[in-house]
Amino acid sequence: MQISESLPSPSVNLMPLGLFLFIVGMSGNLYHHYLLSRLRKDGTKGYCIPQGGLFEFVVCPHYLFEIIDFVGLAVISQTALGFCTAITVSLYLLGRSLSTKAWYVKKFEGFPSNRKALIPFLL
Repeated sequence: MQISESLPSPSVNLMPLGLFLFIVGMSGNLYHHYLLSRLRKDGTKGYCIPQGGLFEFVVCPHYLFEIIDFVGLAVISQTALGFCTAITVSLYLLGRSLSTKAWYVKKFEGFPSNRKALIPFLL
């Protein structure tokens, strides 16, 4: 049984837009997780500031792309549940990214002051 079984079909086909957002979100998330995985490639155990990709602008670009991923899924589904899930995930990851930025500022004395938490140049 589908959640939207009794609902009318959406009047606008947003599947291509949602699919595009999903692919961009998934690709960006995977790429930034790859950059994170290379931080300890040589076997080091300490913490360091990630570099490359959008890490130059934000602390958690993988969270940003995960949000884009969920927005894409919400656009594909065009259901209240899909959009509520995207909003919930976005708020959760916003909180996590703000906490992560605060940790970096506390942990690293020379942490770049212009690096945002989640959205480049904004937040």
